[in-house]
This record gives sequence, C-alpha cells and structure tokens, in this order.
Amino acid sequence: MRETFVATTTELLAENPRTALVLADISADAFEPAMRRHPDRVVNVGIREQLMTGVAGGLALTGLRPIVHSYAPFVVDRAYEQIKLDLGHQDAGAVLVSIGASYDGAASGYTHQSPGDVELLDTLEGWTVHVPGHHDEVAALLRDAARHDDRVYVRLSLQENRHAYGDSTRLRVIRRGGPLIVAVGPMLDPVLEATRDLDVTVAYTNTPRPLDAEGLRALAEGEVVMVEPYLSGTSARQVAEALGGRPHRVLHLGVGREEVRRYGSWEDHARAHGLDAAGLRGPISEFLW
Repeated sequence: MRETFVATTTELLAENPRTALVLADISADAFEPAMRRHPDRVVNVGIREQLMTGVAGGLALTGLRPIVHSYAPFVVDRAYEQIKLDLGHQDAGAVLVSIGASYDGAASGYTHQSPGDVELLDTLEGWTVHVPGHHDEVAALLRDAARHDDRVYVRLSLQENRHAYGDSTRLRVIRRGGPLIVAVGPMLDPVLEATRDLDVTVAYTNTPRPLDAEGLRALAEGEVVMVEPYLSGTSARQVAEALGGRPHRVLHLGVGREEVRRYGSWEDHARAHGLDAAGLRGPISEFLW
C-alpha cells in the first residue's frame, strides 16, 4: 500500500498545483524526486510530527491541499493536540496518510504501534476515515480525498485482502446469508475464512467514518458483529446510533485493550489479539449461536 501511496501522491503533485506534501522524515527517499520538482510544495520537517501538522494547517489556510504522512502513532497520537487545534479549531482541511496500522511495526516496539488512532479521531469533528483492504483501493481513495478540503485520514497497512473491492465506502455485501458481520479493511479475508461454513451475511467497507448507518440498518436483523483492525469497540457509538430504537445485539472484535508487550511480527500480534481466522471463529460462533 505504501508504494501505491507514493506513486499516487507523486502524480497528484505533478497534476494539481494545489497539492502539497508534508513529511516527518519518513519516506523522504521515495519522495526525493518530487522534492526536487516541487520544492515549494513538498516539505520535510524532520522528526518533528507536531510541527508537521502545524505546517499542514498553515498550508491549508493558504489554499493548498496538504497531504501529511508518517507512521500512525506519529501522525495521529503524537500530533493529536495539533490536529485538534491547527486543523480542527481552524476548520482547515488536510489528508493524513499513515503506515504501520495497529501493529505492523511490532518489531520496533510499542512506539510504532497505534491501535487507538481511529478512536482518537472520533473525539474530533468532521473526520472521514478510510481503511483500504487492498493496495488497489488506495489510489481512488487518495485521489478523492485530494479533490476537496475536508479532513481525511487514510490508514495503510501491510495486511491485505486477496482481492480489491472498489466502491466500498458504503457497506458492500460480499456474502449473503444470516446474521450480519461487518469487516473493515484488511479484516475481510480473516472474516471470510473464519465463517466459510457459517450462515452469515458478510459486508465490507473501507470507509468506517462516516459509518454507513443506512446500509447497517438495511442489513442488520438483530445481531451484528463488527470486526475492525484497531481497538475493539471503537465503533460502538456509531453502531448504537445507527440502530437506535430497534432491538439488537452487537459483538465488537478488534485489537484488545491489554498491551502485548512482545515484539514479533504483525501476524504474531494478530494471533495474540484473536484477529486471525482461528481467533475470530470462536467468538463469532458463540455470539451468534
């Protein structure tokens, strides 16, 4: 996904003089040609993530469309106060693009992990959140985000589904059957494998914010399972609001709130949090039957 992001952003910089890019050292090598071609619109602030967001807010107020890029814990967690003030309070727009997801950087320790990034942005007003499940979904989401001036977060990961599903900003039914399971981004393949012989409806989205409330109401018949690649329960409020006034039960599956104090790979952490197919199978079966 990172390679697709670099290629698409480089194209946007060449095509649209409003596009700007702000880096905190990360991916500087990949964007070196773009820095030479567009020195006034590609800024590397060094390892100063808060400054990165402040610069982006200033560029937005001049009429540019800034894309901000770093690891998830650096672009969201460390710079939260600047996101709140320099973007939100100023009503300025930007496209935040992260890599690392919840635990892609597990080998670098907890400093490079961010299971709480989407939950943090949920405390702020007006954010659209894209969580592509395949690298072929990235370009269209990024290009769409560059066309307007709203606040957008694009969360990239190493984990991918086998197939891309374009046009999945709303809930898209992948398998139709009984109770509804919603898989966000790269959680689709583990969900499909975990439920391959179960009578369930599986719906997919790469845009959990705003949550497709209309689609959720249309598909939910009482039980809903939300499977998300970040903190478990992050979408509890959105689901409750969407299904308010009708009887329902919801199971939220995601990254556990107890820290895994080991390094390893993202696959190791997925297993530890029960987010691989084997780990999902038990809780889903127990909840629905």
